[in-house]
Amino acid sequence: MRRQPVPDLDDAELALLEAISSIDATAVHAGRPDDPLAPGSSLTGRRLDVLFDAQLASRHLDHTARWLRAQGRGFYTIGSSGHEANALVAAALRPTDPALLHYRSGGFYLARAQQVPGHDGIADIVRGLLAAVDEPIAGGRHKVFGHHDLAVIPQTSTIASHLPRAFGVASAIGRAGRLGLSTRWPDDALAVCSFGDASLNHSTAQGSLNAAAQAAYQGLDLPLLLVCEDNGLGISVPTPPGWVEASLSSRPGLVYLRVDGTDPLGVFEATEELADYVRGQRRPAILHLRTVRFGGHAGSDVETSYRTAASIRADRDADPIAATARTLVRAGLGSPAELHQRALTSRAAVRSVATSMMDCRRLDTTVAIAEPLARRRPEAVAARTRTAAPPEARIAFFGTRPEDGEPLTLAESINRALGDLLAADRSVLVFGEDVGAKGGVYGVTRGLQRAAGPERVFDTLLDEQTILGLALGAGVSGLLPIPEIQYLAYLHNAIDQLRGEAATLSFFSTGQYVNPMVVRIAGYGYQKGFGGHFHNDNSLGGLLDIPGLVVASPATGADAAAMLRTCAAAAATDGTVSVFLEPIALYHTRDLHRDGDGGWLSPYQEPGGDADHHVPIGALRTAREGGDLLIATWGNGLYLSLRVAERMQREGIECCVVDLRWLAPLPIQELLDHAADVGSVLVVDETRRQGGVGEAVLAGLVEAGFRGPMSRVAAADSFVPLGDAANLVLVSEDDIADAIRAMRQR
Repeated sequence: MRRQPVPDLDDAELALLEAISSIDATAVHAGRPDDPLAPGSSLTGRRLDVLFDAQLASRHLDHTARWLRAQGRGFYTIGSSGHEANALVAAALRPTDPALLHYRSGGFYLARAQQVPGHDGIADIVRGLLAAVDEPIAGGRHKVFGHHDLAVIPQTSTIASHLPRAFGVASAIGRAGRLGLSTRWPDDALAVCSFGDASLNHSTAQGSLNAAAQAAYQGLDLPLLLVCEDNGLGISVPTPPGWVEASLSSRPGLVYLRVDGTDPLGVFEATEELADYVRGQRRPAILHLRTVRFGGHAGSDVETSYRTAASIRADRDADPIAATARTLVRAGLGSPAELHQRALTSRAAVRSVATSMMDCRRLDTTVAIAEPLARRRPEAVAARTRTAAPPEARIAFFGTRPEDGEPLTLAESINRALGDLLAADRSVLVFGEDVGAKGGVYGVTRGLQRAAGPERVFDTLLDEQTILGLALGAGVSGLLPIPEIQYLAYLHNAIDQLRGEAATLSFFSTGQYVNPMVVRIAGYGYQKGFGGHFHNDNSLGGLLDIPGLVVASPATGADAAAMLRTCAAAAATDGTVSVFLEPIALYHTRDLHRDGDGGWLSPYQEPGGDADHHVPIGALRTAREGGDLLIATWGNGLYLSLRVAERMQREGIECCVVDLRWLAPLPIQELLDHAADVGSVLVVDETRRQGGVGEAVLAGLVEAGFRGPMSRVAAADSFVPLGDAANLVLVSEDDIADAIRAMRQR
């Protein structure tokens, strides 16, 4: 029977159809559909037959993506063609195992969708290609593999940026089990994470592999299955032959298996073997899945410009879908002609779904686009800040009620607030470098591990990406992480975990997945006797433009305790991601104007006490009244400005000093109200002049309509040098006083 030609089939589609049609049908070992495909295997012919549909649909979705792009209706063309063996990986796992997928894991996603009755994975992906508002995870904001009902956490998965979170999810499952807590995943779940061979070389991947190996070496519970989908190319750059195996197989403590995508039974059984090991032993493992890549990196990538025709033909001979078809034919579950027709039928069905959705509604307002970024329920947050452990539990934790003691320094106030959070909520975790037995470089976490236990207050390895990944995984799993980054300068090499992962999760999941967390960072300058750039960093530019991120910057102990509770409550209530910047130089400061005055100490206010002590996100504080000039500042700038305001009073100038406290969102409207009352504004900005916070403060005032005199003193555009030379770079009291006098003389 002569087959009718199908319009617009491209060379890759024709090659697959030809491969299926040319399968040798003489060596058939017919059996019943529910028989194992090999002795002792749990993969039956019927199950593989269903997975064949997932593989076909994934391939046709890739072609449909490029067809939609050619029509001007689609917006994403990075495909999974050649990687469809990952459908067998999904089949060997449970649909409740949290999955963080590589962008070429289309087969996995569709096979996972098959495991959940009634779920239409094809429609999910088509909506993503079309940027449809009703796409079920990102709502048209990006094309990602993700669905809440499938336990697939959406990832952009560029440069292995999702591996630290995967490590964190697995760690959270293991740690919760040891604590007797539950996560959003089953207690015996494993986390699975797929990534590409080119991404293996990125420091993010290397750090996560190292962290997993170290966890295994220590015997820690880490139910993590890493899947390297190795097609031998990073866009146009070939991966050196043998490199992936050499790199992955030599990791201490990580069980490693290599399997070829042209062996569907082998892929399934290798995954099942590793999954049983990971699930049973609670230890990490690596599946090295050899694949091929069809059609270039994306629709705009012409692979013939860097690949030979022979290498492209060789890859077509390793088509995983053709391999599945051969297995089905040999098992007597279909003839080449029947499978050929199924491929065409699948193609038509996928194209029909896409055609029916082409006129979908898309995002059309900025408000709608940004809606998942910063969902705020201030009343619920305020109520949660008053949650406290019972009095007897607090006494048992601290030894005595901290509010009954003497006024506290900034460091002591943060310590007590962390203790109250730990005492009130067993899901709270405090961790970072040196935070455990040592109690932090500056003693801020001293005694917390002894009181809460080493499972809840613990030291991490020296890798900021892993620290933040632990937090990301714990947060998305239902715990409340409070990680510490030891110094602000150490954040910069890991900031993508905030920018590209923490801040984007709610955006790419329309709030269905959130990663509540409060990242404590010791920062800013003005340390005496312990200087240099890496311990006196005043650069905040990388934090201030991250959408949805809250940046808190307390200066006093009273504010620090209240604001820390607010950040933790916002995390637990709204899934808020906060950075909590702590000025190192003020940690142990006691006096303000004169030795022994105790002006920088604060009484401790217990949770659940006076509601007036709640500090809402984005609310400033008036630290000193005055009517001649308004000083707007924060952090160390508050300390300096209050000292200068005392000096100015002796010169007959009454300065009002307001503490902004929140750097994102900035309290511009409140500041405008104060500025309108006073008439002139000086911003004391301890960050750098270019890219510093003060730029945003002044711009916000201008945009809000303030027309009075304004000025700014800021640190120099320089790294902070060692020793007394730091004083030439940082804002000084004399700088502030001179600026005030200059403004008064205008």
